[in-house]
Amino acid sequence: MSPHEANHHSPHPESYESLRTKALESLLIEKGLISSDAIDAVIESYQEHIGPLNGAKVVARAWTDPLYRKRLLANGTDAIAELGYMGLEGSEIVIVENTATTHNAIVCTLCSCYPWPVLGLPPSWYKSNAYRSRMVLEPRDVLQEFGLDLPEETEIRVWDSTAAIRYMVLPERPPNSEHLNEAELIPLITRDSMIGVAKATVPEPRNSNE
Repeated sequence: MSPHEANHHSPHPESYESLRTKALESLLIEKGLISSDAIDAVIESYQEHIGPLNGAKVVARAWTDPLYRKRLLANGTDAIAELGYMGLEGSEIVIVENTATTHNAIVCTLCSCYPWPVLGLPPSWYKSNAYRSRMVLEPRDVLQEFGLDLPEETEIRVWDSTAAIRYMVLPERPPNSEHLNEAELIPLITRDSMIGVAKATVPEPRNSNE
């Protein structure tokens, strides 16, 4: 499947549960029982820490287990399910691998389809009209705005997620990480690196006396 295909999107109307949750949230805020800041803090935690931890575990396993990496690239959904991560928003997940010559990024041009089981809640910028349109038209410029300046010779592939198929990036393993085990690699793998707007964090060089 080629990147940015004109896939069919099917944005769903908000469910009864979603509407009820919003109504309850509004009522609690109105009664002064909870603040919107507290709700925002919980959402941020799921967006940036709790949710993406699942994806980081998948990536760390792929970096340290060649056979698992092979299965992951061949069938992302099944390989991710091996680690216990599955769900309606991840019924079909395709993994795209970054290399020294190719960089992948994911987007959803018509709505906000996102691999929830491995990345948690989508960040607000992922759902913005600016990101959804510009990542397709000028990906290099958008990546630079995120602080990722890629060499001109690097090929950038943009993958358009849909309700049927969602993508996750397998980032390159960073330098200076060869001595780290699977558990030690996990903190290096950020949500943004699995969306493709950043690279995995480079660890401090190992002390030669260690």
